[in-house]
Amino acid sequence: MTSLVLTPLLVFFYLSLASANNYDVVNFGAKGNGQKDSTNAFLNAWVAACGSAQPASIYVPPGRYLLRKVEFIGSNCRNNQITIRIDGTLVAPSDYRVLGNADNWLLFEQVSGVSIYGGTLDGQGTGLWACKASGYGCPKGATTLEFSNSKNVLISGLRSLNSQMFHMVINGCNNVKVQGVSVSASANSPNTDGIHVASSAGVSIFNSRIATGDDCISIGPGTTNLWIENIACGPGHGISIGSLGKAYQEDGVQNVTVSTVTFTGTTNGVRIKTWAKPSTAFVTGVLFQHATMVNVQNPIIIDQNYCPNDEGCPNQASGVKISDVTYQDIHGTSASPVAVNFDCSEENPCNRLILEDVNLSYGNQKSQASCVHAEGSASGFVKPSSCL
Repeated sequence: MTSLVLTPLLVFFYLSLASANNYDVVNFGAKGNGQKDSTNAFLNAWVAACGSAQPASIYVPPGRYLLRKVEFIGSNCRNNQITIRIDGTLVAPSDYRVLGNADNWLLFEQVSGVSIYGGTLDGQGTGLWACKASGYGCPKGATTLEFSNSKNVLISGLRSLNSQMFHMVINGCNNVKVQGVSVSASANSPNTDGIHVASSAGVSIFNSRIATGDDCISIGPGTTNLWIENIACGPGHGISIGSLGKAYQEDGVQNVTVSTVTFTGTTNGVRIKTWAKPSTAFVTGVLFQHATMVNVQNPIIIDQNYCPNDEGCPNQASGVKISDVTYQDIHGTSASPVAVNFDCSEENPCNRLILEDVNLSYGNQKSQASCVHAEGSASGFVKPSSCL
């Protein structure tokens, strides 16, 4: 047998392992039976990790862990490198009323350097969906996972199921990377956006599959420098910038790239949506490229006349200014005759819209393009024929 010689380097390595700050939620009282409330155990593990002066790791073993609303607050953390590794499933209460008015289920607030790897989040939202479908008096519902006012965040390999409302929200954050996530909810689940980004800069979303009842990815006011790539979307409402302009004083959206996306059976493909009312918001510097549409109702759409139930905005024009939007290498099939629909503001026409190499067909019939108050240009092969 070959003996191991402990060199000074190996001694340092093993001492480092021994002193690593690893916190298993089971050691704090969590039970993976899906029945015992493990909220306090997770919070205590978080407090321990935050209190570590060195990088720390929180581990969730296999099992189902029942959690009520949990707020992971980072304002007093001593370190900015906390890794959460999940091999199990976190389960929301089956009674939707427990979280129905809580805004969010799992909230990370003012954290820096948090990484989440693996695991499943089960929002158990089907009861709330049924309530909303049957009548009034239902709570709004909770977002499953939200990062707010945080920076340097990584979410990798996470799976989100049946959220009551939005699955993931990134709000007021800087430098966030989301990769290899899976979102799943039924096509008729209300307001279950897959990933919502707002008031954030430097967010990237890669290599993910999103099937839900609302937007696969929605982009809200104040979003800048957003990169979205290699996404499979469907069912759902597509990838949407907006809705914007609900409030008069509102930040704009700029420098957004959406690349290499497949939309299958979705309501929309790439969409920009604004309220038909005055606003200071804007959209500029957007690139939609390398998108495949498979039987999509509205493959390319700008809708600046959004006014639900004609309340608060009928007969008004959108104040949101849309400019410098490029559609490059968009191809596939439309489920409706109008494959390209630019319905822009009468007071603030869309300008510098660019179509490059667009090929969208509608069964055996000729696909159409519609432009209202839209200006721009087309190059390469463009089908339907450009109306810009």
